[in-house]
Amino acid sequence: MMRQYRLVLLLALLAAPLVASPPASAQTRGATQTRGPAPADSPLITDLSSHLIAITSNFTGTDLLLFGAIDEPGDIIVVVRGPTSTAVVRRKESTFGLWLTRRSATFDGVPAFYAVTSTKPLAEIAPETLLQRLQIGLGGLRFRFVGSGIVEDVDEFRKALIRQKGYEGLYHQSVGGVDFLGPKLFRTAISFPATAPVGTYQAEVYLIRDDRIIAAQSSPLFIDKQGIEQEIYDFSRQAPAAYGLVAVLTAMLAGWLAAVLLRKN
Repeated sequence: MMRQYRLVLLLALLAAPLVASPPASAQTRGATQTRGPAPADSPLITDLSSHLIAITSNFTGTDLLLFGAIDEPGDIIVVVRGPTSTAVVRRKESTFGLWLTRRSATFDGVPAFYAVTSTKPLAEIAPETLLQRLQIGLGGLRFRFVGSGIVEDVDEFRKALIRQKGYEGLYHQSVGGVDFLGPKLFRTAISFPATAPVGTYQAEVYLIRDDRIIAAQSSPLFIDKQGIEQEIYDFSRQAPAAYGLVAVLTAMLAGWLAAVLLRKN
């Protein structure tokens, strides 16, 4: 068991120069580790450089390092999924010279963030049936259509949703993004844009050999607001009427000050 702990410590030391540590003031708001270390004989051991991404006023995005070790050579697939929600996709059409929304589709269970990286192209690592079952890869994502009425081209709306998420930097797929430091040690960096929503994420790691999953591990990841941003967010949720009143008064005060300064100039 101590050998496994030394291995994880070695990986952490390798990762330290590559990823900046979170600010000392960033504290996990109920974000506790929900799983213990892998058994000593586990064929796969993984961890994250940090389990908390703190969003502050100067947050512009960050990279998070995932590292691990395997017992024997194999292929690695890393999938990071964000919290799910409902999304609406609208299609606009030209009507009398105006672009108006003519059709729409509503999907449930849409991950707010989705990233997948692997040692090789997914088709060379695992069969399509396995990838589809685990929803690995952008092409394997399945959203539940919950819109009213019948939309004949639901699949086109689903692809449009994935493309839009990709434009926003929230969905991305990388081939060869997992780097091996030797025959058994590996690491990969996951990029999170500034628009990544708060919530609980899951980092899934799969070890695959001969078209079969040999081992898999899932680690929690939390993105949370910190500092004054979190206090304002909590205030808006706990006392929405008072928050709205303060917002209106602040806007009126800012307008009055601007008018005074312009009058003096």
